[in-house]
Amino acid sequence: MRHLKAGRKLGRNATHRIALMRNLSAALIQHERIITTVEKAKEARRFVEKLITMAKKGTLHARRLALARLGPMGDKEMFDPKGEPLGQTVLQKLFSEIGPRFHDRPGGYTRIIKRHERRLGDAGRTAFLELLKAGETKVQARAPAPRVTEPTPPAPAPEQQPAVPPPAAEQQQSAAPASESQQQASPPPPENPPAS
Repeated sequence: MRHLKAGRKLGRNATHRIALMRNLSAALIQHERIITTVEKAKEARRFVEKLITMAKKGTLHARRLALARLGPMGDKEMFDPKGEPLGQTVLQKLFSEIGPRFHDRPGGYTRIIKRHERRLGDAGRTAFLELLKAGETKVQARAPAPRVTEPTPPAPAPEQQPAVPPPAAEQQQSAAPASESQQQASPPPPENPPAS
């Protein structure tokens, strides 16, 4: 039985795994979209979504818990693409921008999009791990299916029957049932005679 075996080991020991999750989380918070392997993305999603849930609370206690989970990566200075410092740490961005963005959302803050390009070296499957935008949903909402309404039945038309049926029609109708009863009374001829 695989009780208490949740999570992937990713070929690392416990401390290496925690360091990996901290690095992936810090990169995702800073860039809001990263490329990694599918397996690492699925594990990092669990780690990051718990951090964002803490950031939604916005309390001092939640901030200290998030800092404990992120470790030294929480105080990491962020830089713009040119390499100049932004004057903001990963933890500050998490609590000032990302937490309020998902304030009304009950979980599911990230999206994993599988890529067709394999990783060089071991041809591992890669994926994008990204944060959702403000007000964005994971799955596009479908248009509601058209409702089928039962058509109202037309008003019954008054039945018009002739007062006296023609005599020729009666004779034809009475002759038809007699011939049918004669056909049913006589047994059908056997297809193959019994062999003796």
